[in-house]
Amino acid sequence: MTHRTAPLVLAAILLAAACTTSSTTRVDIAPSTSGLAIIPASSGWLGDPRIGLLRDASIMAALSDVSPARIRATDSALVSFGTRNTFSDTMSSTRGIGAARRWLYAQLQQTSRDCGGCLRVEYDAAVIQVARHPQRASANVVNVLAILPGRDTNRVVVMGGHYDSCVCSVPPNGGVDSTSVAPGADDDGSGTSAVVELARVISKRYPKGLAATVIFVLHSSEEQGLLGATHLAQRLKAEGKQVVAGMTDDIVGNVVAEDGAVDSTSVRIFAQDPDTSASRELGRYVWGLGVMYLPAFEVIPVFRLDRIGRGGDHTPYILAGWPGLRFTERLENYKRQHLPTDDLSHVNFGYVAQVARLNTATVVSLASAPGAPDTVIARRENAASGGQAWSLRWSRVPGAAHYEILTRRTTSPSWERVISAGTSLTRQLDFQLDDGWAAVRAVGADGHRSLARTAGAGTRAVDPTSMRP
Repeated sequence: MTHRTAPLVLAAILLAAACTTSSTTRVDIAPSTSGLAIIPASSGWLGDPRIGLLRDASIMAALSDVSPARIRATDSALVSFGTRNTFSDTMSSTRGIGAARRWLYAQLQQTSRDCGGCLRVEYDAAVIQVARHPQRASANVVNVLAILPGRDTNRVVVMGGHYDSCVCSVPPNGGVDSTSVAPGADDDGSGTSAVVELARVISKRYPKGLAATVIFVLHSSEEQGLLGATHLAQRLKAEGKQVVAGMTDDIVGNVVAEDGAVDSTSVRIFAQDPDTSASRELGRYVWGLGVMYLPAFEVIPVFRLDRIGRGGDHTPYILAGWPGLRFTERLENYKRQHLPTDDLSHVNFGYVAQVARLNTATVVSLASAPGAPDTVIARRENAASGGQAWSLRWSRVPGAAHYEILTRRTTSPSWERVISAGTSLTRQLDFQLDDGWAAVRAVGADGHRSLARTAGAGTRAVDPTSMRP
């Protein structure tokens, strides 16, 4: 077998680019606060993935709590239920999806007891017709939730995995085969187990909650068409919630490809088009956190919704109008997906733990930060500059101590400059916006940054008076 030995290819490219860039490109970042060590963005022409984010000592400490052994124990229990197909037994205490969800519910209840009752554990259920079923039968689709209330209960970060399994690749009734053994150890016992561990670690470290509410969700019926995630996204929309991010760990345990190649040092994150979408900003944010917190574990941003022809539980959140992201192993092996061969022996739990650590840094960072500006308007300053200069203005964000402006060229995958804007809600740029992008983000008193809101991205961020033939 050949082992992959270049875990930071993108970082190396960025470093090389930074060494050849003009020294006139500047970075202007507000000073560090609350003991957080600031890591400024470089002036590399490709941009620095860290985009001026801060490393938080409390998050670093939480990463050490993630236990591969606990993740393995959870996945082993899930596999022991034989199958977790949506149409499998719901009454048995030892087999089927019903036994699996009751066991998961009990584990999350214990986690809540361990943190003094800090989590609200509940079933999120609905009877849904399954379009993929040959007879379009209905199923009781039951998500399992653990909710860590934040100071803002309306703003939520959703982190999930799907606990159902199937032998979808076995004809003639693969998708709805309720009796055949479907271990689902990697798809998606690995992601489910990571989220269960994530709930334990974050509730232990932050029992009083964070700025935003966190929902740890074990989605049901992903294999039947993303049914559980769609139901929860619709519920949150109906409740008027503002979802900061809807994320999924799906297939995060395999490290050996069909040809024997091995990669246990990188993970893919899928961030939807277009380049200025909220999901793409979420991808840049997670990419930066990975470089800071787990430098030996490469985060590979993939700028598309998902793998070609495939789907995942982040999609319903995107369709609801919120940022979404998928975490997935670098090397997939389709000979061990949706088949009885997706067993425990092919899951690398040290690798799953690394993904869970990246999840931890992501969830805590997002939930600790203020919200992103709701509106960012760009205006060309014709009279003053002859059309070269631009100004930005943005909406006030509750809880923001100050704001930062980010700029990049259209060809850069990440932000190239970070400029402190203080407490002002407007700023003139010395940047030709025809040739690039500008965004604004809010910074909390403790230094945590929101996602960036790009000017000109979406109808609310476009100033009609600036649009000329």
